[in-house]
Amino acid sequence: MKTLNYWQAISEAFAEEMERDETVFIIGENVQESPFMITKGLVERFGPERVMDAPLSELANAGATVGAACAGYRPICDLTFADFIYCAADEVLLKAAQQYFAHNGQVNAPCVFVGVAGGGFGTGPEHSHVPSAMILNNPGLKLVLPSTPYDAKGLMKAAIRDNNPVCYFFHKKLMGLTGEIPEEEYVIPLGQADIKRKGSDVTVVATLYMVHHALTAAEKLKDEISVEVIDPRSLEPLDMDTILESVKKTNRVVIVDEDTERCGVAAELGQQIMEQAFDYLDAPVRRVCSRNMPVAGAAMEKYTIPNADQVISAIRSMVE
Repeated sequence: MKTLNYWQAISEAFAEEMERDETVFIIGENVQESPFMITKGLVERFGPERVMDAPLSELANAGATVGAACAGYRPICDLTFADFIYCAADEVLLKAAQQYFAHNGQVNAPCVFVGVAGGGFGTGPEHSHVPSAMILNNPGLKLVLPSTPYDAKGLMKAAIRDNNPVCYFFHKKLMGLTGEIPEEEYVIPLGQADIKRKGSDVTVVATLYMVHHALTAAEKLKDEISVEVIDPRSLEPLDMDTILESVKKTNRVVIVDEDTERCGVAAELGQQIMEQAFDYLDAPVRRVCSRNMPVAGAAMEKYTIPNADQVISAIRSMVE
């Protein structure tokens, strides 16, 4: 085993897949300099033809990505911030997501749209979103949300090899997180949840940085409430079997997500749990999400996004 941080794990996945498959390349704004480090050193290793700096136009870059994917390549489009997927919406939502279906299964668009997501640094409403619900509401796209270095690498390799377009959002608050990575190659299949902590009283389902809020809450409550923490790792495809198995054991569930509460990921997961495991629930599903408002900047940001104390309060409310 070796120790890598979060961004190093993503970068290593890029390098290994580019070495393995010459059709893999990266395109994006300033990827040769890599503001978030995930493409650091790759241009020196693979050259500017495969690590391509592109204009300041997410829409154009996404369009080039979709075209290359349809032509037989496996491009990775670095959007820098996940928020900028809104700028590229036409190419991502209407082109990449629908190629296979529009051409009767004769054309695939194997590409990955990468962006850093989430708040925590006061970067304001245009650089702090986790736009998961928008992706889930658009059939044809897969969605990956890694919470650890181990997951970040294994899931990225799976995303690059997938024959469908994948949105891969990583969290800015996790960039310095370190973890053990196997020396040998590994790939984590999409649609395979991970139980980050076992418990018996309450199930907490969380994504990205919210996984760590859930783990903090579980640790603080360990002497009074046994909390099981489940990280779906990907929301499309979604491993509902693991979630339902836990809910049937604990009979209580809290869903923690940094997207907004209204029409968000937590609303969808909660509804699926209600439909498939209602008879096992001893209490209504609880959600801990961002407020239904744009993410505030600077000092006000902490009032809009979830924190560990809110998770603790929600868990306690389930067993009172």
